[in-house]
Amino acid sequence: MSARPLLLLAILAVSFGHFLHADDWWQFRGPGGNGDAGEVVVPTKWGGVFDKPYWATTIPGQGWSSPVVVANRIWITTSELVALEESKSEDKIAKRPYGVIDFQTHASVKLFALELNADTGEILRRIELFEIDDPPPIHSSNSYASPTPVSDGERVYCHFGALGTACIEIESGRVLWRREFKVEEITGGAASPVVWRNLLYLVCDGADQQFVVALDTSSGETKWRTDRPSLEGVDHAFRRSFSTPLIVESNPRTQLISMSAQWLVSYNPENGQEWWRAKVGSGYSAVPRPVFHGDKVFVSTGYSKPQMVAVNINGTDDVTDSHIVWKSQSHGPEISSPILVDGRIYFVSAIGIATSLDLETGEMVWQHRVGGGHASSPTYAGGHIYFTSNEGVTTVIRPGLEYVELGKNELFGETYASLAVYRNRFLLRTNPVLYCLE
Repeated sequence: MSARPLLLLAILAVSFGHFLHADDWWQFRGPGGNGDAGEVVVPTKWGGVFDKPYWATTIPGQGWSSPVVVANRIWITTSELVALEESKSEDKIAKRPYGVIDFQTHASVKLFALELNADTGEILRRIELFEIDDPPPIHSSNSYASPTPVSDGERVYCHFGALGTACIEIESGRVLWRREFKVEEITGGAASPVVWRNLLYLVCDGADQQFVVALDTSSGETKWRTDRPSLEGVDHAFRRSFSTPLIVESNPRTQLISMSAQWLVSYNPENGQEWWRAKVGSGYSAVPRPVFHGDKVFVSTGYSKPQMVAVNINGTDDVTDSHIVWKSQSHGPEISSPILVDGRIYFVSAIGIATSLDLETGEMVWQHRVGGGHASSPTYAGGHIYFTSNEGVTTVIRPGLEYVELGKNELFGETYASLAVYRNRFLLRTNPVLYCLE
């Protein structure tokens, strides 16, 4: 398994036209976008009296983006909030057409990118990217800085959903360009940006409009924009999606595979033309990122009752009736992405039920309640799978035909961010500390 991330890294180095280091964890869920760090030597125990972190840095502001690492530098986003008077906040929320429960409002928000030294945790640069007066309300479990940055080794791209996207030149720290795509997200942004060759991809699946857009990485210019498949018979709130797309390099075509409300869609990443589409269910607000193996892609369909679905990627046009291989209703993940290890798929639901399915058949291998709430996506490293709960507890298991728990590790502070791997270390973001664990 350790060869897979390195092989993909070599392919991407050629695609980008410049070098990415073998240690780089440059996008959400790592080099392959699938949470697979390979056979690295990483810790299985931390958080006790004698298990001190390698370093711990307090991150100013608020955010749930996961850290990325490029050339010994960590990039992470955050937001600084100005409170709104209680009476004005109540009035603002009461005017919302999409419901009022569990939302928070603010008078203004500033959005930043932070650069840290990966070996010491020192904050090197704090770059202001946007300042928004009267920002839209967001769900209380979300933040204004939830999408994870992505880098091509030369630039880092920071996305804040409908609030804006910015490109930073790594060497100088200069902001090269900014773009905004205004859609009604209702609960705030979540989908992370994706980079391939000289294009940056953003998913804009709002309640009012739904599309995927590709931007030129050097200028921010729109290269193509493709509307999502039509959605019939659903209210606007059920048209949203927050799933990060996945680039799949397969013969004879490269595919950008993205989950929208109801539809799983494959695009030609060069021009936005649809390769194929499959109506995988009636779900909405899908968050988990797809994963890929062999000739199949695996995706969770979203709220309110997520299913795990396997789809063959070799079709054309509407493949709903021909290329859906299997569906499983075994406590699919609402937020956390799945992970693939040795012919099985593993995932955890929002209420902490972990499940393993056979990749070929979708049949259940095992199911076990690990406890806690779960939004963070699991990581495979050094022969183990790591599930991190919202409460900061990471459960370590050994993949296989039975549930084998190796331990639980707790850090103080809630977390919705996913583990990143740098050399033989984990980077884990809690509120408000970024930990480096060796």
